[in-house]
Amino acid sequence: MNTLQKYAKLQGILRDLKQVVVAYSGGVDSTFLLKAAVDTLGSDKVLACIGVSPSLARSQYDQAMDNARAMGARVQEVTVEELNDQAYAANKADRCFHCKSHLYTVLKRIAEQAGFGMVICGSNFDDKADYRPGNQAAQKLNVRSPLMDAGLTKADIRALSRDMNLATADIPASPCLASRMAYGLEITADRLAQVEKAEDLLRSLGFVEFRVRHHDTLARIEVTGDDMSRLLEYRGRITESIKALGFTYVTMDLQGFRSGSLNETLSHQQKQAFQSP
Repeated sequence: MNTLQKYAKLQGILRDLKQVVVAYSGGVDSTFLLKAAVDTLGSDKVLACIGVSPSLARSQYDQAMDNARAMGARVQEVTVEELNDQAYAANKADRCFHCKSHLYTVLKRIAEQAGFGMVICGSNFDDKADYRPGNQAAQKLNVRSPLMDAGLTKADIRALSRDMNLATADIPASPCLASRMAYGLEITADRLAQVEKAEDLLRSLGFVEFRVRHHDTLARIEVTGDDMSRLLEYRGRITESIKALGFTYVTMDLQGFRSGSLNETLSHQQKQAFQSP
C-alpha cells in the first residue's frame, strides 16, 4: 500500500471505533493521530487526554496544547502519579511498561465515564521492530494502535503531517524526560527537572536535535555531528550552567545524537521480553 492507501485504511479503522479517547503527548505521532481522528469522526467524538507529570517537559506541554487548539480538538489534562510507583521509579528495563500502564488505566476509566468505546495511542508501524515496553501495556489493557494497524510508518506520518500543515511534521522525536535517565538510576522529580532545565538551555542556544542523558553525577550531551563544533563554542557557558543544576561532570558523547542510546546497555534478553509481536 502507498501512503494515501494507508491513510484511507486508518480512516476506516477510526470510523469503526466511532468514538475515541486519544492518548496525546503532542509528539509527531499522537498529534497526527488526533488530527486524523478529528477530521474523520468530528471533534465531538474525539477526546484527547494528555498525561501531566514531572516527566512531561513544559515546552512539550505548551506545544501540545497549541497544536490541539489549532485543530479544534478537545483536550483533558490527566494527572499521572507514576513516580509513586516504585516499579516505575526504580527505572528498570520495564519502566515504560509501568508508565503506560498507569496512563492507560486512567484513560480507560475516562473513556468509560464519557461513553467512548476505545482508547487509542500513537504507536506506529516502525515501533513493531523497536524496543517498546509501552506497547505491551497497550496490549494488556486493550488500547488500540490505529497507526500501527494501518501500516503507517514514521516517514508516512511525517509526509501526511506536512500535507495537513501540522507544526509537528518535521520536529525531532521527543520522548518523555524519564527516557534520559540511565537504567537503574532512580527517577525523581528533581532529576527530571535537572534534565528539563539542561535541555531548555541547549534549546535556547539554538540546538534542535539533542539529548541530555542523566548518569547521576554526570550529564552526557548528545548532539548531531554537525553541531559538535558549535557545542564546543559554548563549552564554558554550558558547563557552568549544567553544573549549577547539580551535576559534577558534563561531557559530550562523540558518537553523537541517537534515539534510545540508553537502550544500548540492555541485553538481548531484556529487549526480547518487551519486543512487540
